[in-house]
Amino acid sequence: MPDVVTIHITGGRIIDPSQEIDQIGDLWISRGHILPAGGASDDAEVVIDATGLIVCPGLIDAHVHLREPGNEEDETIATGAASALAGGMTSVACMPNTIPAIDNQAAAEFVILQAQRARKVNVYPVGAVSKGRKGEELAELGQLVAGGAVGFTDDGAPVASASLMRRALQYAKMFDRVIMQHCQVPELTGGGVMNEGFESTRLGLGGMPAAAEDIMVARDIRLAEITGGRLHIQHISTARSVELVREGKRRGVRVTAEACPHHFTLTDERLRTFDSNFKMNPPLRTWSDVEAVIGGLKDGTIEILATDHAPHAPEKKMRELDQAPFGIVGLETLLPISILGLIEPGHLSWPEMIRKLTINPAQLLGIPKGTLQPGADADVTLIDPEARWTIDPSKFLSKSRNTPYGGWEVRGRAHTVIVSGEVRYTLGGIVQQGSKSDS
Repeated sequence: MPDVVTIHITGGRIIDPSQEIDQIGDLWISRGHILPAGGASDDAEVVIDATGLIVCPGLIDAHVHLREPGNEEDETIATGAASALAGGMTSVACMPNTIPAIDNQAAAEFVILQAQRARKVNVYPVGAVSKGRKGEELAELGQLVAGGAVGFTDDGAPVASASLMRRALQYAKMFDRVIMQHCQVPELTGGGVMNEGFESTRLGLGGMPAAAEDIMVARDIRLAEITGGRLHIQHISTARSVELVREGKRRGVRVTAEACPHHFTLTDERLRTFDSNFKMNPPLRTWSDVEAVIGGLKDGTIEILATDHAPHAPEKKMRELDQAPFGIVGLETLLPISILGLIEPGHLSWPEMIRKLTINPAQLLGIPKGTLQPGADADVTLIDPEARWTIDPSKFLSKSRNTPYGGWEVRGRAHTVIVSGEVRYTLGGIVQQGSKSDS
């Protein structure tokens, strides 16, 4: 809707944790930016009645895999961005495990260009820590920053070398960028398909011990401590890892962490069906781990909610469990599953959850998003907290359907998504350039 200049959102519950706002009110948008309260006339090209809706800064997912270049049969930047819109996201950070890897300036610039062409959400590339993600030689971090990289990771694999990780933290600190780490000791997880424990023994499947995560979390927190670098623990999944992050924060280490919905709503018992949609990395853990992750979200040890959106074409995922790739899609289920796992049981309030989806990931990535302050970019998500619906993977806007939540009855979904002052999504679907909103 590029021809729209002014939008007036009326009567919504405005929640903006960046300003500690939670109140019923109106929001004005003009020429791509948020206006001060009462800062516009009564004339607006679009008026959106937000009665009964939550109006918040556009949601941000700090951990997605968009597969382009190299695996466009699974996802493209355009389809992943459409999926993000449907889930209420206005910004995403995409991982570098593409073919070739995002390990140079041109590769980072390509991602941004493709996202601009798609004209859906803001896409921020995360550059590789090592050249080719091989874990041997540090990538040209300065060039990646010049290309728009907001952080660095070899995600999909850990930075196994302690010396390389130490240097990465040191160099990233020079650019005020974060190192985002998939914490896992490779020697302990080779051949594993699920959490090591009672269930893996019972099912006769190769296990991935919780200690493989714990050991690397402990190592990297110590490396962050001695370098002063910024460390972000991706998709934290074990009780001990949560405690290690909590302890590190108490010592003043610059460490943050994220959790994915599957790690606070599902356990390794789900693998009893041998359904590959329950195969992810890190794997589903035990109920005690789930409770610890929820505890970390409640007390602020875990500041961010993310998806680890990992699309795979059906012909890849529909293999026997030991042959199927790890990972699930999550962009279109993040909001309702987080409501189910965190809001409905009373673990988090709406402002607390929205903080973990807006200003906190914005601060992690160092991007000017996650706020409704006057003058800010007009990235806004309207949520219908009471909408009841059934998750139907066949209706996903993602190219892939690999979700463990198919058929779940859930509550809450994105109602309207505004990016850069343009209505890009409504419940009717993607709003095409030049078309009109039904709002």
